[in-house]
Amino acid sequence: MASRWLVELILCAAVCGQAPPLDLVKRVAARESESEAVRAHYTYRQTVTIEELDSRGAATGLYREVRDIIFSPAAERTEQLIGKPIRTLVRLRLTEEDFRDIREVQPLLLTADRLPLYRARFRGGETIDDVACLVIDVQPRQVLDRQRLFEGYLWIDQRDYSIIRSEGRAVPQIHSTTHENLFPRFTTVRQRMDNGFWFPLYTHADDVLEFRTGPQRIRMRIYYSDYKRFGADSTVKFEPIR
Repeated sequence: MASRWLVELILCAAVCGQAPPLDLVKRVAARESESEAVRAHYTYRQTVTIEELDSRGAATGLYREVRDIIFSPAAERTEQLIGKPIRTLVRLRLTEEDFRDIREVQPLLLTADRLPLYRARFRGGETIDDVACLVIDVQPRQVLDRQRLFEGYLWIDQRDYSIIRSEGRAVPQIHSTTHENLFPRFTTVRQRMDNGFWFPLYTHADDVLEFRTGPQRIRMRIYYSDYKRFGADSTVKFEPIR
């Protein structure tokens, strides 16, 4: 009998016109490491909006903050809060894990140094906004104490193995006898920059968190804008999606 991996390669050949390389995941991680290294030299603005919604979809509480990711006079990368956050959430309380996910899970992931933490399986081919993609399913091998990892699907540009879209959830969900810390499913969409790399454009989540005290619908938006290379005068512009 053919191996499942070989069957998946054959299926992809039918869908995508060619089979993916056997070292697909390593190529994706190498490209993601390049993307992260390049993005580390850019400033940008990050706008986070989180809403509580009632059973009719009306907003009952809000958290909103705007941060500029900038460089200090000593050329050290840092964050600068713009104004005061709006905090009117009633049922939800944002935790350290929520803010770690915003920084570490939702924008970029699966770099070469994180690759040993995951197992990945090829799922086939799909075209997104006229970009031919390979789809892989990513799951943590195990989650150690205080780790924040990702489980879900990645869409990979066949041309250069860039991640252009991710859908899934930050894990683990945290349950104890005294409290629960639950996290929504999200989608992060990237757009190709004029430097050839795909940077996060926005993250969207609209999910129901099943707390013991009852379900709570949450809607989250994270926008990444005004990318500028540190030390350069010009703004890096997005290429239109073809």
